[in-house]
Amino acid sequence: MKKLITLLNLLVLTAGFSQAGAPAAYYNGFNWSLTGNSLKATLTTKITTTHTNNLSYAEAKNAIMITDLDPTDATNTNLLLLYGFSNTTCPTSTTDDKDHRTRNKAFDDNGTAASCLWNREHTYPRGLGTPNLGTTGPGGDAHHLRASDKKRNADRDNDKFFNGTGNSFETGLFWYPGDEWKGDVARMMMYMYLRYGSQCLPINVGIGTPVATDTNMIDLFLQWNAEDPVSLFEDKRNTYLGNASNAYGQGNRNPFIDNPYLATVIWGGPVAENRWPNVFLSTQEFETLANVVVYPNPSNNHRINIQSEVALNEIQLININGQIMQQIKNPAFNDNTFTLENLNSGFYFLKLSSDNQSITKKVIVN
Repeated sequence: MKKLITLLNLLVLTAGFSQAGAPAAYYNGFNWSLTGNSLKATLTTKITTTHTNNLSYAEAKNAIMITDLDPTDATNTNLLLLYGFSNTTCPTSTTDDKDHRTRNKAFDDNGTAASCLWNREHTYPRGLGTPNLGTTGPGGDAHHLRASDKKRNADRDNDKFFNGTGNSFETGLFWYPGDEWKGDVARMMMYMYLRYGSQCLPINVGIGTPVATDTNMIDLFLQWNAEDPVSLFEDKRNTYLGNASNAYGQGNRNPFIDNPYLATVIWGGPVAENRWPNVFLSTQEFETLANVVVYPNPSNNHRINIQSEVALNEIQLININGQIMQQIKNPAFNDNTFTLENLNSGFYFLKLSSDNQSITKKVIVN
């Protein structure tokens, strides 16, 4: 969120909302030499085991009235509205009230006002979860529940995120969150993926190309994470929710708010902001499988050759619907080459794994 990068950010940085060069005490003893899937798995364990206070959907609303306060409002009256962009005042404005960027926290969805109400937006829609996120667990996790205009929330509904520019808008069944909010959305989707795994896959909530090292992640969220830096607003809510001693604190943090560069270390893609320049974080292991060659591609004889100087633990051939068509454990290579034969025509993802790393390549069989 670019708009809120202000002098106040610098003051808060020194106060501990985020880290000026080093991780928060929350990460004491963490092994930062990990990369790729190893780092992903270890962060998953961290944010799961420290999630000691599971909020109900009702409790999450109380949390939002604290975490989503506009940091520029000294009266602690107004909430920042996800997807909003207009600074006009509601309800006196004659413009479309659902465009507003802030809203009086008293105007909740149980209020008596005819318009200008806010409610809780599931950035990862409940209906896109597998299974449905419900109202407890992921459905009540305040790390992805945000204040939103009630009408705008209804407009977004279960739309999948897609790339755009400018203010938030809907096209068909797709939703662009807006330039100011796209980084927030990306980091929330990454958190939900790590915290709830297959129930909250990024590929099910956004339109983009699967990442080579993890076909459940899409390049769209890595792009947004790099393009839209962390704001003071994100830092404050992350710190509040990370403290289980707070009335509505969960005890766990969103690591990608603490340092967006962690996404780069795990999935590669555009290099995001590294907020911990004094910590050694490396993407070096991504190069290990980079020289694997798959040929011919496209194939005209229903066979694919895999040439690798690195020993592979597993080969998975996955169709476009996500079904595993072939799974070969510890494949035996002949002169660094392994051949998949008798392949049906179609588009596939070929996932190759070695130790704690993996890479995915797209292949076409004519």
